[in-house]
Amino acid sequence: MSADDRLRRLSRDVDGRPAAPVRIVHLGLGNFFRAHAAWYTDRAPGADAWGIAAFTGRSPAAAEALSAQDGLYTLLVRGPEGPRPEIVSSLSAVHPGDDLAALRDYFSRPELAVVTLTVTEAGYRRAADGGLDREDGGVSADVAALLVDPVGGTVTTTPGRLVAGLLARRARGAGALAIVPNDNVPDNGAMVARVVTDLADAVDPTLRAWVDDHVSWVTTMVDRITPRTTDDDRDEVRSRTGVDDPETVPTEPYSEWVLAGSFPGGRPDWEAVGARVVDDVAPFEQRKLWLLNGAHSVLAYGASILGHETVADAIADPRARAWVEEWWEAASRHLRLPAEEVAGYRDALLARFSNASIRHLLAQIAADGSQKVPIRAVPVIAAELAQDRVEPGATRMVAAWVAHLRGHGAPVTDTRAEMLQELVAGSVGDAVDRVLGWLDLDAPALHDVVVEQVTELESASGSGT
Repeated sequence: MSADDRLRRLSRDVDGRPAAPVRIVHLGLGNFFRAHAAWYTDRAPGADAWGIAAFTGRSPAAAEALSAQDGLYTLLVRGPEGPRPEIVSSLSAVHPGDDLAALRDYFSRPELAVVTLTVTEAGYRRAADGGLDREDGGVSADVAALLVDPVGGTVTTTPGRLVAGLLARRARGAGALAIVPNDNVPDNGAMVARVVTDLADAVDPTLRAWVDDHVSWVTTMVDRITPRTTDDDRDEVRSRTGVDDPETVPTEPYSEWVLAGSFPGGRPDWEAVGARVVDDVAPFEQRKLWLLNGAHSVLAYGASILGHETVADAIADPRARAWVEEWWEAASRHLRLPAEEVAGYRDALLARFSNASIRHLLAQIAADGSQKVPIRAVPVIAAELAQDRVEPGATRMVAAWVAHLRGHGAPVTDTRAEMLQELVAGSVGDAVDRVLGWLDLDAPALHDVVVEQVTELESASGSGT
């Protein structure tokens, strides 16, 4: 018998709490949900009254593995002081995503109060205008299935599943609930409301009025770095607890959840464990986008040119840290939050970035810059220009991206790579002109600053200095 054969598996007979009654349904049984919303629910006062029934996406594997250990799993919190395993008990039931009978059953229960989602932006099947993509094959199949059989039609998309559940809830007269998306999409509550009501209109025009009266769409901002699980994470749990948990989830100590919206059926006391309920999520989204995501981009393009591979490595380099601090100074001037709040967030980011226990790869962050740089850098540069300033701390992200596209630092991985390579061909000056034009940053004052920064970065490429 091997050592692993002698390790036990998690079980509610020994570990965690008894399963709580299901009052929350969640779609998307990934690591982030388990490190975030499921963790908040598990730690909230009165958690024994708020069980979650979670459904996977395409693969049933996570549901099968978690069912074998009564829905329990280990959250491995990796901080500077060392890893800390925590048992999470909030998953009262786990189902494969195609278990539509169970989904409809939960939606038809009056005690169900909250539906949460983490399905990534692509899961919402949006068209270019932000509405439902009616040309999507999965969407059209869902509409056809629900038109033929609104009670039992087979659906596969996230909007389709939500509409199927809401049809079941209306039929049962089960009352109001809140739908709470937790994907990194601005104004995600309104985004989900639009695709769901678009699909509802296509299936049953009378459903929209019921939805308007019975569904609250909650907007959120979420944050917790949660890497993929590795064998090292599982081995760490085995050595520290004597438990073999294939469903271990690694994460960082920091977590943030900001919510705006009403909960007509009630909700757990998430604020007691750090969540914030506010009137407007937008200032917090902007703070995260500029200070966290923006700094990540500065490091991904600039610090990888200096030879660094991870965020922790990069922020330990005084030169790269200075770039981040300069970026923060420029961006912070234009945030709609109190100065002390912004300062506290920056301090927390430095601690998070310095956490070498979380191996956050710069090459991963650098991917798809054509989608990231325009929303992270351009608004700050434009705000500075509006105040007659060309701030090198604000422009360095663009300069580092240009140098990255020209073959320095992290490899280029972008769906628009071919077009981007054409933009940066030739001299540094020509490349900068074309990229600034593509970004709609045509101010002549920017050119010389960005050219100087690109030249400096290209000279430092691979030197680590």
